[in-house]
Amino acid sequence: MKKRLKTLFLLFVLTTLTIALSGCAGDKEDDGSSSITIGIPQDLDSLDPHKAVAAGTKEVLFNIFEGLVKPDSEGNLVPAVASEVIPSEDGKVYTFTLREGVLFHDGSVVTVEDVKYSLERCADTSNGDPLVPAFSNIENIETPDEATIIVTLKEPDTDFLAYMTTAIIPASNASPETDPIGTGPYKYVSWTPQEEVILVRNDDYWGTPAHIENITIKIIADTDAIITGLNAGSIDFYARLSSAQVDQLSDNFEIYEGTMNLVQALYLNNDEAPFDDVRVRQALCYAIDPQEIMDLIFDGKGTELGSSMFPAFSKYYMEELNHTYDQDIDKAKELLADAGYPDGFSFTITVPSNYQPHIDTAQVLVEQFKAIGVDAKINLVEWDSWLSDVYGGRQFQSTVVGVDASTLTASALLSRFVSDASNNFINYDNAAYDAAYARAMGTTDDAERVAAYKECETILSEDAANVYIQDLAEFVAINKKYAGYEFYPLYVQDFSKLYIVEE
Repeated sequence: MKKRLKTLFLLFVLTTLTIALSGCAGDKEDDGSSSITIGIPQDLDSLDPHKAVAAGTKEVLFNIFEGLVKPDSEGNLVPAVASEVIPSEDGKVYTFTLREGVLFHDGSVVTVEDVKYSLERCADTSNGDPLVPAFSNIENIETPDEATIIVTLKEPDTDFLAYMTTAIIPASNASPETDPIGTGPYKYVSWTPQEEVILVRNDDYWGTPAHIENITIKIIADTDAIITGLNAGSIDFYARLSSAQVDQLSDNFEIYEGTMNLVQALYLNNDEAPFDDVRVRQALCYAIDPQEIMDLIFDGKGTELGSSMFPAFSKYYMEELNHTYDQDIDKAKELLADAGYPDGFSFTITVPSNYQPHIDTAQVLVEQFKAIGVDAKINLVEWDSWLSDVYGGRQFQSTVVGVDASTLTASALLSRFVSDASNNFINYDNAAYDAAYARAMGTTDDAERVAAYKECETILSEDAANVYIQDLAEFVAINKKYAGYEFYPLYVQDFSKLYIVEE
């Protein structure tokens, strides 16, 4: 039976999401020639939406590109380049109707050939793994007429629609790395590496147009410069501040509070001694107190995590795993002694220097580990180095970062820990985990899939794959001249909702 897209998407609502906070009081000012300057802590790693890796890059590109569907702030998948989708009852065939009259930023009309090209580009395996791992399940893509795209899968996948947020780009664009052309509410103007990105409103946008015309995104890696810039008025908006940074701001800013919807942890290279020994990993887990970290750095705000899942994905989140390793110093010392480290050991925590919350967390961890005789040293590196050496090259012992979900699926958080996953940067290798994840992927029964995902989470926790800490509290500072900010259950920033408040 055919189901309208609106009805179908209601099935994808994620409950218990971070509530989007309302903007400060005031009417919207006439948009006219308006502008805002937004600060971000890291440079972009690519302008190509299919090849971008960093979450910080994707949250910017979210405003330029759209898929057949896209997420909204309440966790729904809503129509975008497609106006309708009809899934087959067996979960193997997805039939999309192309929205009429959608224009790319270069003025050309989006066609089914562009959609087919975009999906096939991300499914291509000629250079190794597909750009979107889930697309390895695509059997074929057909375009029987000018308004229809039919995607047939090799195996059923009831989560597949969530991957249709993949950006649709023009098949004619030979240089997406330098000339990004999308369908989103903002158009790309320029990028000066390590300095700024310029966007302009897309006045031909098919949906609700953005309010603010011109956006300047300043790349500010120096944590001190962030506060200076905000207070001086050279930056109007900055997300993911620490509570200590918020305390330094003037009264000119509205502070929005939420959670980042990511998994902050001390990620351990499971191939690197001594972290190839589960007893050592478990000892570190017993040594820490996540609540103390939140109390010291975030005024007690944040949500403790015990595995690679955060509360916004309430269907899969297991709060009980937070107690797998309640702090027990004696137990930690006993495990270290059993593993051959009665006097402790030394190791390095690599942290990207542009993320103050992760730096602060690492500093508290260093102190907590001293109680079990472990000497941890912090190695601050620039973001580009972290991305290439730690994430890409896997040349590290441990690192404090937050891992986000790129789509509204549990697999977006859990797939990276499959032993042969290309993004398995901690080199995790557990046959039981691989089997549980395969069961999740191999069933269309929702209850069975949820149970398999939860088994994966339990294995990660009990095997101490990482030292799990928290879903970080998020503090967003916006000059009171602006309003309209909304939190999303994914790591994105929706600039199109921002508007200028009329005085």
